[in-house]
Amino acid sequence: MATNSSLKNQLANKQNTVAKQVDPKALGLKSLLNTPTMKKKFEEVLDKKAPQFMASLLNLYNGDPNLREAEPMSIISSAMVAASLDLPVDKNLGYAWIVPFYDSKKGHKVAQFQLGYKGYIQLALRTGQYKAINVIPVYEGELKKWNRLTEEIDLDLEGATSDKVIGYCGYFKLINGFEKTVYWTKDQIEAHRIKHNKMKDKTALNNVWKSDYDAMAMKTVIRNMLSKWGILSIEMQKAFSEDEETREVKDITDEAQELETIDGEAVELTEDEEPKEGEKPSAFEQESFDIE
Repeated sequence: MATNSSLKNQLANKQNTVAKQVDPKALGLKSLLNTPTMKKKFEEVLDKKAPQFMASLLNLYNGDPNLREAEPMSIISSAMVAASLDLPVDKNLGYAWIVPFYDSKKGHKVAQFQLGYKGYIQLALRTGQYKAINVIPVYEGELKKWNRLTEEIDLDLEGATSDKVIGYCGYFKLINGFEKTVYWTKDQIEAHRIKHNKMKDKTALNNVWKSDYDAMAMKTVIRNMLSKWGILSIEMQKAFSEDEETREVKDITDEAQELETIDGEAVELTEDEEPKEGEKPSAFEQESFDIE
């Protein structure tokens, strides 16, 4: 039979549990990654590589002021896409990027997953169907002849007369002998970039286009080449659909979890994550993040 004392204890325990619940939007990226739910999610995808991946994500976050302005859950959602493709998010490697951008509908910055040209090459090689695959910038003086119909190209890779890039060339050869060559002029790349630019000023360079134009141009060429003529595995099809897709911040936790939920619901903090009474969150934890 329940006594007044036991009922009081149960009520006190329940209140303590509720006190441990906080809105994930009030947490910084570091605190979110430290929750058991998040650790479990990344471990399910990456197994033993999860700690290293999560550490690299924090390094990326710490080193990018623009990314630190993005909504944290959008960063994690984008990172989860990269993790599911087993691609590093270190922007210096060029396999995948987590890019912040201002979402005018939401009124703040969010993060967006983007696949780099090296990521496309890596996923293609994993299929075991490609004997060779590459994409390069073509400099002034290197292009001797290009036939758009037969796709025959004559390049003199030792004949560059300047550092000016005039176009980009992609090539692959399959194990079965099929091969494909494509060539895009710099004007074609620019027309494509302007057409898909989400900024008000369509001609303005933004994000990776601004920091590494050649990488984005080569990505454009190899993405178009593979989507039209390449052999696409299920993994590659997923990468194509995820690349540059603007996603809503969504719940990526196990619905069966009690207390530990995200995106508008409560998140249970571990002891070392609980804010002490009267203690303000650090500047790091107060930051919000958005994707581009």
